[in-house]
Amino acid sequence: MKPRMNYYQAAPETIKALVAVEAQIVASGLEKSLIELVMTRASQINGCAYCINMHTQDARKLGETEQRLYLLSAWHESPLYTDRERAALAWTDAVTLIAETHAPDDLYEELRAHFSETEMVNLTVLIGAINAWNRIAISFRAVHPVKAKAAVA
Repeated sequence: MKPRMNYYQAAPETIKALVAVEAQIVASGLEKSLIELVMTRASQINGCAYCINMHTQDARKLGETEQRLYLLSAWHESPLYTDRERAALAWTDAVTLIAETHAPDDLYEELRAHFSETEMVNLTVLIGAINAWNRIAISFRAVHPVKAKAAVA
């Protein structure tokens, strides 16, 4: 796969604005580990290899375990996630697939049980931002770094 363009160079002010939104969310007080799980999960749903690669690496740097990252695509079936994380992941799934789900009331109520209103807004903006990044990266064919293959014996 070959990148279609360098979108950072093509529209630097627009990309800076999206970076600033993400920086605001990171500074908002939401747990950095939760932010990375949400960004990875939305990227899985959207099939964005570039963002999955980036956010799983970032999550590992924050101390996230391999097991939790491997099982994130099946989080519904795993006891590894806290109730707060589960509420955020359910909301991530619903907001990422908004045309299908319309953000159902039961998921909203579960979110309210674990997050303040401010946190709910910040989480929802985060989900919107990663969905924007996914669409940009996929549309312009961003390619994640590739390590050299290990020799096969």
